[in-house]
Amino acid sequence: MARILITGSKGVVGSWLDKMLKDKGHDIFGVDLYHAVGEKGWEHEMSRGDWNYARCDIGDFRQLERIFKSAGPFDYVYNTAAEFGRWNGEDYYERVWQSNAIGTKNIIKLQEQLGFRLIHFSSSEVYGDYEDVMKEDVTDKIVIRQMNDYALSKWVNETQIRNSQIQHQTETVIVRLFNTYGPGEWYHPYRSVNCKFCYHALHNMPVVVYKGHYRTSTYLEDTCRTLSNIVDNFMPGEIYNIGGLEYHDIETLVDTIWKVTGADRNLIEYKDSEILTTKSKKVDIQKAVDQLDHKLTVKLEDGVKASIDWMKDYYKIK
Repeated sequence: MARILITGSKGVVGSWLDKMLKDKGHDIFGVDLYHAVGEKGWEHEMSRGDWNYARCDIGDFRQLERIFKSAGPFDYVYNTAAEFGRWNGEDYYERVWQSNAIGTKNIIKLQEQLGFRLIHFSSSEVYGDYEDVMKEDVTDKIVIRQMNDYALSKWVNETQIRNSQIQHQTETVIVRLFNTYGPGEWYHPYRSVNCKFCYHALHNMPVVVYKGHYRTSTYLEDTCRTLSNIVDNFMPGEIYNIGGLEYHDIETLVDTIWKVTGADRNLIEYKDSEILTTKSKKVDIQKAVDQLDHKLTVKLEDGVKASIDWMKDYYKIK
């Protein structure tokens, strides 16, 4: 059993990881920006002796340091906390850089002091304008142009980690997630395209579909099962693509969602490709299959159905 800290533990991926790692017998402590239910301050939580969550902004070093002093030591840290999304990076760029770049640097500085092993969550966005199959070592072989602030912040993270590995021999695994979606992903304008389209279809809201973009959607439960396996076969310095094999255009995704929901197709407006957004994400996942037992058990249409059923229940839609 390992003592594990999950940053962003109340988020979509973090909450699934929390459950899966606990099911494996690990001792989990979570931090996020949400207040705990019934929270009355640190002294109250600590006096109970069973606290396993605290509010913490990883972009604030003193807050994060206090977590490690009060709730540590930790064997592993899963750093899922981040500001997500291409347009989030435009509209709230200051939060994206504070959380993603400074927040990750804060964790690395504590890692250099305390020696825990880190699993850092990067993104398929680091592959930028690369047009061929996205394999992990591509970024070491050619110069790639990251296409927006969110993508740049994730590439900065990887560079920060690489520098720390060289200078301080820190032990980190990086995961690059590809279009993860599924039950538990509540709506927000900056969520995944899968989530947004499901929500819009269920609420009879118009959507804009940019043509010519291709993705490999990956079901949330499959992704998190693989992520939970990392502590069982931790290989410092490795980078893993965590993605799917169903390569599809965004139009196919919309067609699937509209088929399942029966929504009005007049809600859909098609436009030419979106600027400064990666056109094609065809991924090589063989390393994750070989080393992390990455398994894809849910096909896109089934995953869309499960997502929609969850949303209907969550938002009380009949």
